[in-house]
Amino acid sequence: MATTVSAWGAPAGKAPLEKMQIERRELGEHDIYIDVKYAGICHSDIHTVRDEWGPANYPLVPGHEIAGVVSAVGNGVTLHQVGDLVGVGCFVDSCRECAACREGDQQYCEKGMVGTYNATHYSGEVAQGGYAQGHVVDENYALKIPASLPLDKAAPLLCAGITVYSPLKHWNAGPGKRVAVVGMGGLGHMAVKIAAAMGADVTVLSQSLSKLEDGLRFGAKEFYATSDPETFTTLAGSFDMIINTVAANIDINATLSLVKRNGSLVLVGAPENPDTYSAFSLIGGRKSLAGSMIGGIEETQEMLDFCAEHNITPEIEVISAESINEAYDRVVASDVRYRFVIDAATI
Repeated sequence: MATTVSAWGAPAGKAPLEKMQIERRELGEHDIYIDVKYAGICHSDIHTVRDEWGPANYPLVPGHEIAGVVSAVGNGVTLHQVGDLVGVGCFVDSCRECAACREGDQQYCEKGMVGTYNATHYSGEVAQGGYAQGHVVDENYALKIPASLPLDKAAPLLCAGITVYSPLKHWNAGPGKRVAVVGMGGLGHMAVKIAAAMGADVTVLSQSLSKLEDGLRFGAKEFYATSDPETFTTLAGSFDMIINTVAANIDINATLSLVKRNGSLVLVGAPENPDTYSAFSLIGGRKSLAGSMIGGIEETQEMLDFCAEHNITPEIEVISAESINEAYDRVVASDVRYRFVIDAATI
């Protein structure tokens, strides 16, 4: 039997989020039921709810940074048991057969991964996200949260953490590598912490120096304001890798000028409007302009274990569900240090 749960979602495009009731499917053989304890707020939630990435399917319950406790399991479940601490990230299924899925890159599934919200399951079921008191997911798409990670702080790792961990690992951030992080918001502050833990020499590139003290505390060795033209002269050709975490358009050509020969500028933030750049910004130094999107299930588990091992957690502000709409406005205004997390008990 399907289960009705309380949730917060948008009834229509650009409408404020409100309390509503949604149905979670009956447990299948390989499904688990999660009592959601915390759900992080990602800027992607805001873009989607506000129709900034194209028309969405309403009513829409966002949320793909989900942390909770398993309270029921299907008859065939072997990976999790009642009482386990688990998380759900940005997708809840994939075809499991294509080359990407077989190689552990389910996020790049050739059939198309099933997003945690604003998506449709292969069965036709509408996927609703984690701003809810309960969630049903296939056991293969739930992650084990190490006991040393508090659930409220573990939630943002399911998107913000893996979104930066995956490219930092792929582009070999580590000892001897100089890495710059553009923006120090929800994604950026995690990029600083994780890159530093990997052994890289980390620099923050932020609009101003207002977060200088935080950046150094998180592990950065240097911090520069991109609003100062001298920054681009001082740091020209300095970095093996730059990871751009902001969800707004930046000057791609100016940022590429800071990349070393053979280095890479990797985009993980997705702005509302297309970016532009000159091919000459790449040709002149055999530079790469690349992108990266979250990580597969195995890599996400690796990230959680890495964060537990190195005691890496996001800086969070726990809020009640009644404050979600205010929190959305504050995220857009960059008025959060550094991630809002919803207490699901208030939903």
